[in-house]
Amino acid sequence: MSEPLTFPASTTAVLVIDMQNDNLHPDGAFAAFGAADHAASQDVVRHVREVLDAARSSGVAVFHNRIVVYPGRDVGGSNAPIFRMLGPESLKVGTWGAAIVDGLGQREDEIILDRMRMSAFHGSSLDAMLRNLGVTDVVVVGVWTNMAVEHTVRDAADLGYRVTIVSDATSSISDDWQRAALGYALTNIAAIADTATVSAALGSAAH
Repeated sequence: MSEPLTFPASTTAVLVIDMQNDNLHPDGAFAAFGAADHAASQDVVRHVREVLDAARSSGVAVFHNRIVVYPGRDVGGSNAPIFRMLGPESLKVGTWGAAIVDGLGQREDEIILDRMRMSAFHGSSLDAMLRNLGVTDVVVVGVWTNMAVEHTVRDAADLGYRVTIVSDATSSISDDWQRAALGYALTNIAAIADTATVSAALGSAAH
């Protein structure tokens, strides 16, 4: 029997991964891939907001992450199929598609970090910021579960953080991809729990 989740407020952070219009909005660039439908079936925006509300109530740090494409030169590269899917217009920095979806209510003390690679830790100052805050636990929410979320979770574990991924505050492009990530790939990397469980633990986080 696993131990109940606990999140000390002073050493916990919530990482919000790629909750951007192109990634999950019905009018987004990747809606045709199934991303918008799966996000809706997971009710991912509402569930992410519930996690954020609980974290904010206890003073837990929140970081928003965005994957972006820069216009002009192909600085994002084409070495892997996933990078060839991005751009030139999708997720273009400064556009509606790259912006965070409505409904999350970002606060002034919540930093937004942009990057070009899958993991939120790759090419950003996230690790340094978390360490400067004394963070040891990260709670991961966002999209897509089998891509950026999974890469972020793996990197966080390799960097020494204790990781919890919120099963219904994440979404992918289909139930099959969601199950592949949460049912197989990440079971030995992170704790996996639903929004209600994680929100309750965050809401009662001790300082």
